[in-house]
Amino acid sequence: MTSPMTLKLRVSIVAFAVAVAGGSSLAYAQGYPMVGGAAMYPTKTIVENAASSADHTTLVAAVKAAGLVETLSGPGPLTVLAPTNTAFGKLPAGTVDTLVKPENKATLTNILTYHVIPGKISARMIARNAMQHGGKATYATVNGGTVTFMKQGAGWAVMDAKGGMAAIAIADVAQSNGVIHVIDTVLMP
Repeated sequence: MTSPMTLKLRVSIVAFAVAVAGGSSLAYAQGYPMVGGAAMYPTKTIVENAASSADHTTLVAAVKAAGLVETLSGPGPLTVLAPTNTAFGKLPAGTVDTLVKPENKATLTNILTYHVIPGKISARMIARNAMQHGGKATYATVNGGTVTFMKQGAGWAVMDAKGGMAAIAIADVAQSNGVIHVIDTVLMP
């Protein structure tokens, strides 16, 4: 039998853990996915949630440099293939620093909008589409290119126009204006 003092201590420890985590433990317990150490709330926009993720600081900086904050904060719906900081780190040295320069805004915008698909495309929709099309699901991106999803081991991958592959690390992160699928490699148009 648990004593009232022990029960009170347990409640205090849980309350402290929630307070220290800034509510993240509570958010996780309520079923909100965690990305980059932050809860992703379906009531927040793509930009608001991405800005909370410690794994997406490079993406957020690139979105700001390209002037896409307003677009990705709009009503959507949009599907964003969101590369992590590690994904950007796979690019040749100096690439990100070069891309965020004002004179390269058009190139940066082209790359970033290649990671955006009009509409809210869930993992279930991708799987259904792939099943109907020989194991591959192709979608048009905002920049006019296409990306192709396919099964890869136990998960899913997306192939870019140059044959590069990115694994989907976290799928179906709901946003107020769409959905994010976290990917481990930057896609190239």
